[in-house]
Amino acid sequence: MLKVGLLGCGRIGQVHARSIGQIDGVRVSAVADAFAEPAQSLAAQTGAQVLDSQALIDSAEVDAVVIGTPTDTHYDLIHAAARAGKAIFCEKPVDMSADRIRDCIKVVETSGVPFMTAFNRRFDPNFANVQTRIAGGEIGAVEIVTIQSRDPSPPPISYIKSSGGLFRDMMIHDLDMARFLLGEEPVSVYAVGSALVDSEIGRAGDVDTAAVTLTTASGKICQITNSRRATYGYDQRIEVHGSKGMIRAENILENTVEIASEAGFRKAPAQHFFLERYEAAYRAEMLHFVRGVLDSKPLFPGIIDGLRAQLLADAATSSLAQGTPLSVA
Repeated sequence: MLKVGLLGCGRIGQVHARSIGQIDGVRVSAVADAFAEPAQSLAAQTGAQVLDSQALIDSAEVDAVVIGTPTDTHYDLIHAAARAGKAIFCEKPVDMSADRIRDCIKVVETSGVPFMTAFNRRFDPNFANVQTRIAGGEIGAVEIVTIQSRDPSPPPISYIKSSGGLFRDMMIHDLDMARFLLGEEPVSVYAVGSALVDSEIGRAGDVDTAAVTLTTASGKICQITNSRRATYGYDQRIEVHGSKGMIRAENILENTVEIASEAGFRKAPAQHFFLERYEAAYRAEMLHFVRGVLDSKPLFPGIIDGLRAQLLADAATSSLAQGTPLSVA
C-alpha cells in the first residue's frame, strides 16, 4: 500500500484525491493546505489526517507526496520532500525559473527519489494513442505537428497577473506535447501574440491569442496556436503529418449525437471544462505514478521534461518581446 500525502487541497488536489480513490494499492494518508476548510473537507472525504506541510513531509505515514500547491511554493516543497526521501509527483510548472528548476534537479538526483512532472495531456487516451502509433511507424517520419488549444474563457485578471504569462501558464502543456510528438528537441522558437479577447489582459502585460513555431535540428516543424476564448467549448486538437500519412485526434464532445435537418447537420459542443475533458488523463497519470513507485520503474515525464518545457516557454516569451526567432539550448 502506497501512502500518499496531498500538498494542496484546492481544485487540482481534489482531482488527484479522486483519482487515487479509484486505484488499488494506494491511499491518501495525509493532507495539507494553507487554508483550514479545504484541508478538513478533503480529509473527511479521504479519511486522511490533516497536517501542516512540513509535518506531512516528515510523517512516517507518507511514502510519496503530490504537490498541487501554487507554483511559487514548489521549490521549497520539492527540496524538503527529496531530502525526506519521499517520491514526488509535482504539478506543472515545476517552477517559473529555469535556474530554480535546475536546483530542484540537483536535489532530486542527489536524493535519488522518484520524480514525476504532471503533464497530464501525455496520458490522454487519444493523444497517447497518437504518439504510440507515430512511434510504431504508421505515418512514417514526422514532418509537421499541429496543436490547437483554446479555452472557453480567460481566467480572472488577478490570476493573469501572477501566472507568468500565457506561454508559461497555458501553452506549456502544448510545448511538452510538441516534444512528446516530434520525438526531437526543438532548437528554434518563434512566437507572435495579441490581446484580442480582453484588453485588460494586454494591460496586465500578457497576451490571450498566440502562435508559436518550433523547429528541430533535422527540420521538423511544430505549429501551436492558443486562445483564451472558444465559444463552442474546450478546444483541444492535434494533428501529425508524416512521410506515409497523417494522424489526428479531434475534440471530445458532450455527446456523440448528431441531428440532420433542412438546416444542416448539427453535433454537440465540445466539453466545456478541462477537468471533464482530461478526467481520464488525470487518472492515468496518477496510475502511472503509483505503479512506477510501487514497482520501482522509471517515471515519465520526469523533472528534466519539466525543465525542457519551461525553457521553451521562456524562449517563446522572449521571442514575442523581441519579435524574432530564438535558439533554444
